[in-house]
Amino acid sequence: MRILQFGATGQVSRAMIAGAPGRAILTPLSRADVDLADEAAIEAAIAAADCDLVVNCAAFTLVDKAEAEPEAARAANALAPAAMARACARRGLPLVHLSTDCVFDGTLDRAYREDDAPNPLSVYGATKLDGETAVLAWEKGVVLRVSWVFSRFGRNFIRTMLQLGRARDELRVVADQYGCPTDAVALADFILGAAPRWAGAAPGDAAFGLFHFTNAGATSRHDLAAAALRQDPLTRARLSPIAKRDFPEPAARPLNGALDSGRVSAVFGWQAEPWASAVARAADQIIAEGLDA
Repeated sequence: MRILQFGATGQVSRAMIAGAPGRAILTPLSRADVDLADEAAIEAAIAAADCDLVVNCAAFTLVDKAEAEPEAARAANALAPAAMARACARRGLPLVHLSTDCVFDGTLDRAYREDDAPNPLSVYGATKLDGETAVLAWEKGVVLRVSWVFSRFGRNFIRTMLQLGRARDELRVVADQYGCPTDAVALADFILGAAPRWAGAAPGDAAFGLFHFTNAGATSRHDLAAAALRQDPLTRARLSPIAKRDFPEPAARPLNGALDSGRVSAVFGWQAEPWASAVARAADQIIAEGLDA
Protein backbone atom coordinates (compact mmCIF):
# COMPACT_ATOMS: atom_id res chain seq x y z
CA MET A 1 0.00 0.00 0.00
CA ARG A 2 1.52 3.30 -1.15
CA ILE A 3 0.20 6.51 0.40
CA LEU A 4 0.97 10.09 -0.57
CA GLN A 5 0.39 12.31 2.45
CA PHE A 6 0.08 16.08 2.58
CA GLY A 7 1.37 17.15 5.98
CA ALA A 8 4.47 16.02 7.85
CA THR A 9 4.62 17.91 11.14
CA GLY A 10 1.12 17.92 12.65
CA GLN A 11 -0.15 15.43 15.21
CA VAL A 12 -1.96 13.14 12.78
CA SER A 13 0.83 13.45 10.21
CA ARG A 14 3.42 12.36 12.75
CA ALA A 15 1.20 9.54 14.00
CA MET A 16 0.83 8.32 10.41
CA ILE A 17 4.59 8.43 9.89
CA ALA A 18 5.16 6.51 13.13
CA GLY A 19 2.50 3.92 12.35
CA ALA A 20 3.24 3.29 8.68
CA PRO A 21 6.30 0.97 8.79
CA GLY A 22 5.20 -2.58 8.01
CA ARG A 23 1.77 -1.40 6.89
CA ALA A 24 2.29 1.13 4.11
CA ILE A 25 4.93 2.96 2.12
CA LEU A 26 4.18 6.50 3.18
CA THR A 27 5.48 9.59 1.41
CA PRO A 28 4.81 12.66 3.58
CA LEU A 29 5.00 16.10 1.99
CA SER A 30 5.69 19.12 4.16
CA ARG A 31 4.86 22.69 3.20
CA ALA A 32 8.49 23.05 2.19
CA ASP A 33 7.91 20.26 -0.32
CA VAL A 34 4.57 21.56 -1.62
CA ASP A 35 3.11 24.97 -0.77
CA LEU A 36 -0.60 24.56 0.02
CA ALA A 37 -1.22 27.95 -1.55
CA ASP A 38 0.11 26.65 -4.89
CA GLU A 39 -2.70 24.67 -6.49
CA ALA A 40 -0.61 23.80 -9.54
CA ALA A 41 2.14 22.35 -7.35
CA ILE A 42 -0.41 20.26 -5.46
CA GLU A 43 -1.85 18.85 -8.66
CA ALA A 44 1.63 18.17 -10.07
CA ALA A 45 2.67 16.29 -6.92
CA ILE A 46 -0.34 13.98 -7.18
CA ALA A 47 0.08 13.52 -10.92
CA ALA A 48 3.67 12.37 -10.43
CA ALA A 49 3.16 10.25 -7.32
CA ASP A 50 3.52 6.48 -7.27
CA CYS A 51 0.64 5.87 -4.88
CA ASP A 52 -2.63 4.05 -4.30
CA LEU A 53 -4.20 6.65 -2.03
CA VAL A 54 -3.83 10.31 -1.07
CA VAL A 55 -4.31 11.49 2.52
CA ASN A 56 -4.57 15.16 3.43
CA CYS A 57 -3.51 15.89 7.01
CA ALA A 58 -2.46 19.47 6.22
CA ALA A 59 -4.55 22.53 7.09
CA PHE A 60 -4.55 26.06 8.45
CA THR A 61 -5.47 25.03 12.01
CA LEU A 62 -4.89 28.29 13.89
CA VAL A 63 -8.57 29.00 14.53
CA ASP A 64 -8.16 32.52 15.94
CA LYS A 65 -5.49 33.55 13.43
CA ALA A 66 -7.83 32.57 10.60
CA GLU A 67 -10.12 35.46 11.56
CA ALA A 68 -7.31 37.88 10.73
CA GLU A 69 -5.98 35.90 7.74
CA PRO A 70 -9.07 34.56 5.95
CA GLU A 71 -7.40 34.26 2.54
CA ALA A 72 -4.56 32.16 3.93
CA ALA A 73 -7.09 29.95 5.70
CA ARG A 74 -9.14 29.63 2.52
CA ALA A 75 -6.10 28.70 0.46
CA ALA A 76 -5.08 25.86 2.79
CA ASN A 77 -8.48 24.65 3.95
CA ALA A 78 -10.64 25.05 0.84
CA LEU A 79 -8.64 25.64 -2.34
CA ALA A 80 -5.88 23.12 -1.58
CA PRO A 81 -8.30 20.21 -0.93
CA ALA A 82 -10.19 21.18 -4.10
CA ALA A 83 -6.94 20.92 -6.08
CA MET A 84 -6.23 17.54 -4.48
CA ALA A 85 -9.70 16.30 -5.41
CA ARG A 86 -9.28 17.42 -9.03
CA ALA A 87 -5.92 15.69 -9.33
CA CYS A 88 -7.16 12.51 -7.64
CA ALA A 89 -10.20 12.40 -9.93
CA ARG A 90 -7.94 12.51 -12.99
CA ARG A 91 -6.08 9.43 -11.77
CA GLY A 92 -8.97 7.64 -10.07
CA LEU A 93 -7.23 7.84 -6.69
CA PRO A 94 -9.15 7.87 -3.40
CA LEU A 95 -8.64 11.03 -1.33
CA VAL A 96 -8.95 11.02 2.47
CA HIS A 97 -9.32 14.48 4.01
CA LEU A 98 -9.54 15.56 7.65
CA SER A 99 -12.11 18.11 8.79
CA THR A 100 -13.52 19.45 12.05
CA ASP A 101 -16.43 19.80 14.45
CA CYS A 102 -16.14 23.56 13.87
CA VAL A 103 -18.37 23.21 10.81
CA PHE A 104 -21.26 23.13 13.34
CA ASP A 105 -22.67 25.94 15.49
CA GLY A 106 -22.96 23.81 18.64
CA THR A 107 -26.63 24.50 19.34
CA LEU A 108 -27.87 20.89 19.32
CA ASP A 109 -28.43 19.11 22.64
CA ARG A 110 -26.96 15.84 21.32
CA ALA A 111 -23.92 14.68 19.40
CA TYR A 112 -23.83 15.77 15.76
CA ARG A 113 -24.36 13.19 13.03
CA GLU A 114 -23.12 13.37 9.47
CA ASP A 115 -26.58 14.34 8.19
CA ASP A 116 -26.93 17.35 10.50
CA ALA A 117 -26.77 20.71 8.74
CA PRO A 118 -23.45 22.55 9.16
CA ASN A 119 -23.45 26.17 10.29
CA PRO A 120 -19.88 27.32 11.01
CA LEU A 121 -19.30 30.21 13.39
CA SER A 122 -15.77 31.09 12.30
CA VAL A 123 -13.59 31.63 9.24
CA TYR A 124 -11.80 28.41 10.12
CA GLY A 125 -15.05 26.43 10.21
CA ALA A 126 -16.35 28.01 7.00
CA THR A 127 -13.17 27.28 5.06
CA LYS A 128 -13.03 23.72 6.34
CA LEU A 129 -16.64 23.23 5.23
CA ASP A 130 -15.73 24.46 1.75
CA GLY A 131 -12.89 21.96 1.68
CA GLU A 132 -15.27 19.16 2.64
CA THR A 133 -17.62 20.09 -0.19
CA ALA A 134 -14.80 19.99 -2.73
CA VAL A 135 -13.52 16.60 -1.58
CA LEU A 136 -16.98 15.02 -1.45
CA ALA A 137 -17.65 16.15 -5.01
CA TRP A 138 -15.15 13.43 -6.03
CA GLU A 139 -16.89 10.04 -5.88
CA LYS A 140 -13.87 8.49 -4.19
CA GLY A 141 -13.58 11.27 -1.63
CA VAL A 142 -13.55 10.58 2.11
CA VAL A 143 -13.97 13.24 4.80
CA LEU A 144 -13.18 12.37 8.41
CA ARG A 145 -14.42 15.01 10.84
CA VAL A 146 -12.45 15.00 14.08
CA SER A 147 -12.36 17.19 17.19
CA TRP A 148 -10.07 18.07 20.08
CA VAL A 149 -7.13 16.10 18.66
CA PHE A 150 -4.50 15.01 21.19
CA SER A 151 -1.41 12.78 21.23
CA ARG A 152 2.15 12.54 22.44
CA PHE A 153 3.16 14.49 19.34
CA GLY A 154 3.57 18.27 19.16
CA ARG A 155 1.43 21.01 20.63
CA ASN A 156 -2.02 20.14 21.89
CA PHE A 157 -4.40 20.78 24.79
CA ILE A 158 -3.11 17.87 26.87
CA ARG A 159 0.53 18.97 26.68
CA THR A 160 -0.42 22.59 27.41
CA MET A 161 -2.41 21.62 30.50
CA LEU A 162 0.45 19.50 31.80
CA GLN A 163 2.91 22.34 31.29
CA LEU A 164 0.65 24.90 32.98
CA GLY A 165 -0.14 22.45 35.77
CA ARG A 166 3.48 22.58 36.85
CA ALA A 167 3.89 26.33 36.31
CA ARG A 168 0.78 27.75 37.98
CA ASP A 169 -1.14 27.45 41.23
CA GLU A 170 -4.53 27.74 39.52
CA LEU A 171 -5.86 26.87 36.09
CA ARG A 172 -9.18 28.35 35.04
CA VAL A 173 -10.65 26.05 32.39
CA VAL A 174 -13.93 26.27 30.50
CA ALA A 175 -16.50 23.84 31.89
CA ASP A 176 -19.49 24.48 29.60
CA GLN A 177 -17.88 23.64 26.25
CA TYR A 178 -18.23 20.00 25.24
CA GLY A 179 -16.64 17.78 22.64
CA CYS A 180 -15.32 14.32 21.87
CA PRO A 181 -11.52 14.10 22.11
CA THR A 182 -9.75 12.38 19.21
CA ASP A 183 -6.59 10.34 19.69
CA ALA A 184 -4.32 11.09 16.72
CA VAL A 185 -2.64 7.70 17.05
CA ALA A 186 -6.00 5.90 16.87
CA LEU A 187 -6.97 8.00 13.87
CA ALA A 188 -3.74 7.14 12.07
CA ASP A 189 -4.24 3.47 12.91
CA PHE A 190 -7.73 3.61 11.44
CA ILE A 191 -6.59 5.33 8.23
CA LEU A 192 -3.75 2.86 7.72
CA GLY A 193 -6.08 -0.05 8.38
CA ALA A 194 -8.81 1.23 6.04
CA ALA A 195 -6.40 2.24 3.26
CA PRO A 196 -6.55 -1.09 1.38
CA ARG A 197 -10.35 -0.96 1.34
CA TRP A 198 -10.39 2.58 -0.03
CA ALA A 199 -7.75 1.72 -2.61
CA GLY A 200 -9.67 -1.29 -3.87
CA ALA A 201 -13.24 0.01 -3.63
CA ALA A 202 -15.37 1.07 -6.57
CA PRO A 203 -17.33 4.34 -6.60
CA GLY A 204 -20.52 3.98 -4.59
CA ASP A 205 -18.90 1.85 -1.90
CA ALA A 206 -20.07 2.80 1.61
CA ALA A 207 -16.42 3.38 2.53
CA PHE A 208 -16.50 6.69 0.67
CA GLY A 209 -18.22 9.83 1.88
CA LEU A 210 -18.50 11.68 5.17
CA PHE A 211 -17.67 10.19 8.57
CA HIS A 212 -17.21 11.39 12.13
CA PHE A 213 -14.22 9.90 13.94
CA THR A 214 -13.56 10.46 17.65
CA ASN A 215 -12.90 8.50 20.79
CA ALA A 216 -15.94 7.23 22.66
CA GLY A 217 -17.74 9.68 24.93
CA ALA A 218 -18.01 13.44 25.30
CA THR A 219 -16.47 15.65 27.96
CA SER A 220 -15.86 19.27 28.86
CA ARG A 221 -12.60 21.14 28.47
CA HIS A 222 -12.41 21.29 32.28
CA ASP A 223 -12.80 17.53 32.73
CA LEU A 224 -10.38 16.85 29.89
CA ALA A 225 -7.78 18.97 31.67
CA ALA A 226 -8.48 17.17 34.94
CA ALA A 227 -7.96 13.78 33.30
CA ALA A 228 -4.54 14.85 32.01
CA LEU A 229 -3.41 16.46 35.26
CA ARG A 230 -4.33 13.36 37.27
CA GLN A 231 -1.50 11.56 35.50
CA ASP A 232 1.20 13.98 36.63
CA PRO A 233 2.46 13.67 40.21
CA LEU A 234 4.34 16.95 39.79
CA THR A 235 1.34 19.10 38.95
CA ARG A 236 0.55 21.77 41.51
CA ALA A 237 -2.31 23.64 39.88
CA ARG A 238 -5.82 23.76 41.25
CA LEU A 239 -8.47 23.55 38.54
CA SER A 240 -11.27 26.12 38.62
CA PRO A 241 -14.26 25.82 36.26
CA ILE A 242 -15.29 28.91 34.28
CA ALA A 243 -17.92 29.65 31.63
CA LYS A 244 -16.97 30.05 27.99
CA ARG A 245 -18.20 33.64 28.08
CA ASP A 246 -15.46 34.35 30.64
CA PHE A 247 -12.77 33.17 28.21
CA PRO A 248 -13.31 35.28 25.08
CA GLU A 249 -11.45 34.35 21.89
CA PRO A 250 -11.32 36.04 18.48
CA ALA A 251 -13.03 33.08 16.79
CA ALA A 252 -16.28 31.58 18.04
CA ARG A 253 -16.28 27.86 18.82
CA PRO A 254 -19.29 25.55 19.14
CA LEU A 255 -20.27 25.03 22.77
CA ASN A 256 -21.32 21.54 21.80
CA GLY A 257 -18.87 20.02 19.35
CA ALA A 258 -19.63 16.39 20.19
CA LEU A 259 -19.63 14.11 17.15
CA ASP A 260 -21.54 10.85 16.74
CA SER A 261 -19.13 8.26 15.32
CA GLY A 262 -21.75 5.57 14.76
CA ARG A 263 -21.38 5.52 10.98
CA VAL A 264 -17.65 4.80 10.98
CA SER A 265 -18.30 1.93 13.39
CA ALA A 266 -21.11 0.54 11.22
CA VAL A 267 -19.20 0.74 7.92
CA PHE A 268 -15.71 -0.25 9.08
CA GLY A 269 -16.35 -2.14 12.32
CA TRP A 270 -14.18 0.37 14.18
CA GLN A 271 -14.46 0.17 17.97
CA ALA A 272 -13.56 3.49 19.55
CA GLU A 273 -11.62 3.54 22.80
CA PRO A 274 -13.11 5.67 25.61
CA TRP A 275 -11.50 9.09 25.61
CA ALA A 276 -10.36 8.97 29.26
CA SER A 277 -8.08 5.94 28.89
CA ALA A 278 -6.60 7.28 25.66
CA VAL A 279 -5.93 10.67 27.29
CA ALA A 280 -4.30 9.02 30.31
CA ARG A 281 -1.98 7.05 28.03
CA ALA A 282 -1.03 10.12 25.98
CA ALA A 283 -0.41 12.15 29.15
CA ASP A 284 1.84 9.39 30.51
CA GLN A 285 3.81 9.38 27.24
CA ILE A 286 4.19 13.16 27.25
CA ILE A 287 5.39 13.12 30.87
CA ALA A 288 7.84 10.29 30.19
CA GLU A 289 9.28 11.98 27.08
CA GLY A 290 9.39 15.46 28.62
CA LEU A 291 6.76 18.19 28.58
CA ASP A 292 8.79 20.35 26.23
CA ALA A 293 9.57 17.58 23.75
